[in-house]
Amino acid sequence: MLRRTFLRALGTLATAVASPTTPPHPKPNIVFVLADDLGIDGLGCYGADNFKTPHIDQLARGGTRYTNAYTAPLCGPSRALILTGRYAFRTGATNQDATSLLKPTVETMTPTVLHQAGYVSAAVGKWGQLPLGPAEFGFDEHLKFQGSGAYWNTQAKARTYLLNGEKKALRDTEYLPDLMHSFVLDFITRHRAQPFYVYYSLSHVHTEILSTPDSAPASKDLYDDNIRYMDKIVGQLVAHLERLQLRNKTLIIFVGDNGTAGGAAARSSIGGRRLSGAKGSMLEGGALVPLIANWPGKTPAGKVTPHLVDSTDFHPTFAELAGVKLPTSNVVDGRSFAPQLRGTSHQPTREWIFIQLARQWYVRDAKWKLDQAGALYDMSKAPFEEPLVAPESKDPAAVAARLRLQAALTKLNPAGGILDQGDGTGRHAKRDENKKKKKKR
Repeated sequence: MLRRTFLRALGTLATAVASPTTPPHPKPNIVFVLADDLGIDGLGCYGADNFKTPHIDQLARGGTRYTNAYTAPLCGPSRALILTGRYAFRTGATNQDATSLLKPTVETMTPTVLHQAGYVSAAVGKWGQLPLGPAEFGFDEHLKFQGSGAYWNTQAKARTYLLNGEKKALRDTEYLPDLMHSFVLDFITRHRAQPFYVYYSLSHVHTEILSTPDSAPASKDLYDDNIRYMDKIVGQLVAHLERLQLRNKTLIIFVGDNGTAGGAAARSSIGGRRLSGAKGSMLEGGALVPLIANWPGKTPAGKVTPHLVDSTDFHPTFAELAGVKLPTSNVVDGRSFAPQLRGTSHQPTREWIFIQLARQWYVRDAKWKLDQAGALYDMSKAPFEEPLVAPESKDPAAVAARLRLQAALTKLNPAGGILDQGDGTGRHAKRDENKKKKKKR
């Protein structure tokens, strides 16, 4: 702890010496809200037919909504991308089990970078399949629960949680998302005089879908109850920042960790149409996620943009907003879109995004997708359709797209990086093996 404090102070001093008296841009507080298993088909502002999310919709109306934001289609690899800014073939986080191989001696996560600019940081909620704990990767404070979808202590994984490393029991009357939210509000209140970064990883709306404190006793739609409760929490967060007069100093990012899970995806639609694919799939619905950015007076209000965003982009974006440089010891794949968030540029920062799960991957631009097997897909009707283009097609646009995207894949060379050693699905191979063993007994 003393070493980290010393290094942070040293980094802050170095930044102050190297920077002009008046910085060219203010450093925002950053609250990164990560919804679990929520695709674009779960939010009203994206046109969801079956769900209402007025608070999140208001966040979108007051900020910028991205229609082409992508991440890995499963939560562990996705979170590794977000926090390191590096692709899985570089870090080894190619599947749910392999994310546990990340080491703080090798990978630098966002809080460590932001410490250079004097930020205090907190990780709240799900730590996913990431190893060790938030503290080991640079977070100053944390409230962490095990597994996914933890709500009530009737669930084995929710009976206890860790508060700054100390195990606590979740009591019968406590709803873990409320406990997490109280921690976030308290953290913000205590640190309102300095820049802060909150990595707020929600329980909602991962299974097991249980009743919320607002659910009617005989509710027939618990999934909808959970969507509404998540939306309520976001509204409470915004209201708290306004009460503390921090709203104009705070960038709120709301994003999903992967697409909608299968059961929920079956009942989710936009304009009467289901998305192509869902969580865990290499189809569009697996990796396409909602992304809303809201920083009053900076991020353009009411803007809907098709600019491509890759989840590795958050890491360098936050570093640029804080006014610090990233370490040069590792390749960082993300591209900063800080100028878009500041409203100083409306130019795209990417021509393509890269998605990987296990030994499957693809590069996608605005209209085309090329995978590891050389299959080309026409994405002009995405997210609802993605027809395969015939290999012998002579269509000039398709031929040009194949050449362009293949050049990008060749430059990345995922096959030359750390290869996946799982079962090929990207999921928990060990857990599935254990389930099969139990069934045989």
